[in-house]
Amino acid sequence: MDKLLKGVRSVLYGFSVVAMSIMLLIIFAQVVTRYMFGYTPEWSEELARFLFVWVVFLGSALIMGETGHLAVQFLPDKFKGTRFGTILDVIINACGYVFIILLLTQGWKMTSIMTFQRAPGLDIPMSWVYVIIPVSCVLMLLYLFKETLRIIRDISKSRARQEG
Repeated sequence: MDKLLKGVRSVLYGFSVVAMSIMLLIIFAQVVTRYMFGYTPEWSEELARFLFVWVVFLGSALIMGETGHLAVQFLPDKFKGTRFGTILDVIINACGYVFIILLLTQGWKMTSIMTFQRAPGLDIPMSWVYVIIPVSCVLMLLYLFKETLRIIRDISKSRARQEG
């Protein structure tokens, strides 16, 4: 599983770098064409915005894989290694599943609903933009599952120490 998640991380990182680079080039070209020629292609702002949305959602999955999300770590750090700390880890993990599954189901609904609407500048279905929500949720679930396995391992080690 670690090998799979490392591969996913490399793909996410690579896509994020490429998408951010393209977004930067598009925005730079927008500024140049606006001031030099008084014209900005209508698709450019839209594509930059859509790339930004994709980078944000894929970046969320990437950060989750590195346990880098902003979190209040006072209580988990204070009670690490204790019974209360373990219970807190389980509760936090369960809340993560609830949030991600809720986001996944609502994101899928949004993607399904938006198949009829087209982006005015790029003339692509808006579902292509929204599909990143369920995709990133699946990736986040993979990383959350890895965290769940870590918690289970920690509980098993703790029980073995108590028994032995």
